[in-house]
Amino acid sequence: MSVDIAIDLGTSNTRIYVAGKGMVLDEPSVVTINLDTDDVIAVGNEAYNMMGRTSQRLSSCEPLKGGVISDIYLVEKMIKIQLGKANVSRIVKPRVVACIPGEITDVEKRAVVNSIYSLGVRSVSLIESSKAAAMGAGLDISSPHGRLVIDIGGGTTDIAVISLGDISASRSMKTAGVDFDEEIIKYVRRKYNLIIGKVTAQAAKIEIGAVVKPEVDKTCIVKGRNTVTGLPHAVEIRSSEIFEPLQDIAISIAQQVQDVLEEAPPELIGDIYKDGIILTGGSSQIFGFDQLLKNHVKLDVHIAENPSSCVINGCGFALKYIGQQEVDENGAVNPLSMPY
Repeated sequence: MSVDIAIDLGTSNTRIYVAGKGMVLDEPSVVTINLDTDDVIAVGNEAYNMMGRTSQRLSSCEPLKGGVISDIYLVEKMIKIQLGKANVSRIVKPRVVACIPGEITDVEKRAVVNSIYSLGVRSVSLIESSKAAAMGAGLDISSPHGRLVIDIGGGTTDIAVISLGDISASRSMKTAGVDFDEEIIKYVRRKYNLIIGKVTAQAAKIEIGAVVKPEVDKTCIVKGRNTVTGLPHAVEIRSSEIFEPLQDIAISIAQQVQDVLEEAPPELIGDIYKDGIILTGGSSQIFGFDQLLKNHVKLDVHIAENPSSCVINGCGFALKYIGQQEVDENGAVNPLSMPY
């Protein structure tokens, strides 16, 4: 059986899409290994639940940083196991579409391609995350109409003006969801002398995170180790007290959006002025992000439906472009790179 598949190797989550079935797997990009034997003990949800809870013999780690592979061996093991979880391992010699951040080096691209080829696939085509996000949000990127898409993932934020299937102006920042988590960790330690883990910080971000002062002040309890006594401790934190450090990250992204708008052709800017900006990615759902961006660039901002799934769904839609000509009769560019 040979079926085309799409893979989104994200810093926070790995997602797999199978043609004809849709997304079949969405799990954290986390691997737990035995330090004595280097054997992989767990991946995905199981490994994520072990983060910060392992013994000295085990280590839970994230083999992707900033949207690129930092440990190709662990990524190969992780993908192989996750394909098995999704019952994709039975597919013989599939063609694969994989997404990448907008600005990575040839060496980083080759690492993605090699890790996927190790699974015994027939070919690998790459697509930029911003293009995939736009397609997954339901936009027609092949038309001569400018679209501005911002994908805020775990490790990178990709900003792109897209027209005729290609990118006119773009930025790729290594500032994204993970940075919001780290700011919460820093704030809680500075304000309350409490050390909390990544999992706790991420849960707090989802529950009470905000980048503008919220009208309803939400609260949550975070637990960790007191830096003074060394004992377990818990504190209650509020949206109103963490929005300022999170806001600084959001403003840095908004400033990059403004730079992209300054580089885009005037005709495309006219289209964007009419349609507004599309936000995708899990961190686009942080309270107030759309409003902050709207205030900064003076354009309408719309959060896509199911923003966390836009990139993988776009990769899945891009499977139809495998094997098609590089430029069609209307001048639209095939969004996929040439297969490796």
